[in-house]
Amino acid sequence: MSDVRAEEQGADIAPDGGAAAQPDAGAAAQPVPEPRVRRLNIIGRRNLFFALSLIIIIPGIVSMATRHFALGIDFAGGTEITASFASHPSLAEVQRAVDAENLNGTVIETSGGSYIVRYPPLNAAQVTGVQNDLQSRLGSTNVQQILVVGATIAGETILLSLLAVVAAAVAILALLAWRFHNVPGGWRAGFQFGGSALLALLHDVFILTGVFSILGKVFDLRIGEIDAFFVTAVLTVVGFSVHDTIVVFDRIRENLRVSQRLSFEQIVNLSIMQTAARSIITSFTVVLVLAAIFISGGETLRGLSLALLIGIISGTYSSIFNAAPLLVVWRRLQPLR
Repeated sequence: MSDVRAEEQGADIAPDGGAAAQPDAGAAAQPVPEPRVRRLNIIGRRNLFFALSLIIIIPGIVSMATRHFALGIDFAGGTEITASFASHPSLAEVQRAVDAENLNGTVIETSGGSYIVRYPPLNAAQVTGVQNDLQSRLGSTNVQQILVVGATIAGETILLSLLAVVAAAVAILALLAWRFHNVPGGWRAGFQFGGSALLALLHDVFILTGVFSILGKVFDLRIGEIDAFFVTAVLTVVGFSVHDTIVVFDRIRENLRVSQRLSFEQIVNLSIMQTAARSIITSFTVVLVLAAIFISGGETLRGLSLALLIGIISGTYSSIFNAAPLLVVWRRLQPLR
């Protein structure tokens, strides 16, 4: 509250958010440098931040439209055999043995010395034949797991994943509209807050899916596969991003109640500056943990940790540079009393 009143009186805003101390009247007049926080006019430069987001999103959309996604077994269906071999063959040797079967199998090496061999859907007889063939070519084989996902299960997984994301988006819009319907403007203002948060959320989802489409189809990396872990990461990012956005919007609501002279754009910009440090520090601590998991967590967790890393960074950016500026644009297009 003191921050807003200081701003209304034309006082400088100190870097910690409080009003800057005024020089003693009897002291020699010395030029006081303007605090750095007053120069961070995020709302005034919103078009720059919107353009930066588009530069990142558009290549991903092009990749999704033209190359689609590298689907994991959860979505594409197939048979996955996890095995280790007493002869300790290299990845290239295992791949050659699998290629000789002419079943379009692919091989992935795990951190524990085992190999994951993925095939198109196989029946029971073909699975037995594959095991015997691998044993004859690579020696004693220890089959640790056989996973079979049919086309029907894969189709249901895709449908349920899409429904989960859509349901989360609708629930978030309704929740935020209710949470902010008591600001000036009533329910229309509430839907402006909720809609802006939802657009920022779509920004994060498009960045995450676009990057994985590029990694999986353009660079042909297994880390870019879309699987059940990826859906988990998307829903986690949705919650994290919305939480950051709500922090900013709550501060906007508080400042709207105490401000009498600031314009809406000034209130929004002030609110962003008051909450930016908190959002960045919180996200940075999470990024450190995820980076450690990505580096040393093994092959199984690498895709999940990468998706969370991309989503957390994107969510922090969108909550500061996209969500509140979108609210200002919406308020300009649809003014409220």
